[in-house]
Amino acid sequence: MKGLILVPILLASMTGIVFAATPFKVVKTEKGVVLSGEKGRTLYTFKKDEAGTSNCYDECAQNWLPAIAAASAKGHGAYSILTRKDGTKQWAKDGKPLYYWSKDAKQGDVTGDGVGGVWDAAKP
Repeated sequence: MKGLILVPILLASMTGIVFAATPFKVVKTEKGVVLSGEKGRTLYTFKKDEAGTSNCYDECAQNWLPAIAAASAKGHGAYSILTRKDGTKQWAKDGKPLYYWSKDAKQGDVTGDGVGGVWDAAKP
């Protein structure tokens, strides 16, 4: 009987480890369901990026904050980690680097979607 109780606990803890690898969740917004990260803030992709490569540096990166990954973070499934020019690690989804828009203040804000015709809210 004890074995039957421990199996679900073990499976739940293993699932938690997998999901802990990617700190993202889905949030409903006025523009539909989007991918969010830190404090529930919307994540974005940049059309000028190439798969596995960020092209947002300097002034761009001051406005569009890279979704920085901890040194110990591991990618999982559609989520991977790329290395920026300065050596920092950045999260990517389907190879596209992820960013936060500096003008989004709270969970559910999507004010960066469509900016300049090159920024899109990331979809789960």
